[in-house]
Amino acid sequence: MVKGMCRDWAISIRRACGALNFDRSTHHYTSRRTDQAGLERRIREICEIRVRYGYRRVHVLLEREGWGTNIK
Repeated sequence: MVKGMCRDWAISIRRACGALNFDRSTHHYTSRRTDQAGLERRIREICEIRVRYGYRRVHVLLEREGWGTNIK
């Protein structure tokens, strides 16, 4: 949205963010998270096979398989 305003109206990012009451640091933010799709798929597989296992036991199984994950 901000980039469109800057391009269409020929204004700076600072002015566009100010007009929208939008923080500039949020506009320039890029995520550093890694892709979690494989981990999520493996958690679902474990939960389908081991229906009675809770999150603690699933975490132990993931650690044994080499997934370096946080328990949360």
